Amino acid sequence: MKQKKWPFFLLVLLLAAGILGSVLVLQRPDTSMVEVVRDGQVLYQFDLAQEADRVLEIEYEGRVNTIEIKDHQIHMQAAECPDNTCVHMGWLDSAAPIVCLPNHLVIQFAENHEALDGIAR
Repeated sequence: MKQKKWPFFLLVLLLAAGILGSVLVLQRPDTSMVEVVRDGQVLYQFDLAQEADRVLEIEYEGRVNTIEIKDHQIHMQAAECPDNTCVHMGWLDSAAPIVCLPNHLVIQFAENHEALDGIAR
């Protein structure tokens, strides 16, 4: 009977490790620096801790994305794209970026380049 219990405990252990890993990966980074990126090029960089409330409109091939910065947070307020998934993602609050695939636009926390070693640069 004891031999049949170990797969259950292994499954529970793996599930717990997966949940803990997900929580750690999706935590908000230690930075308030945010980038708006298109095709790998940084269009804007903000320090949300110091940024005033404002609205940005970014055009791509005749379509416009509207980004709102309010109360030191940022989100995609509106987008001229078929599904508006980026609008429904809400405020940027974790390591997961806000992505508008049709308009090639990403809002993400800036990477901490100081944490990289000499080989990675």
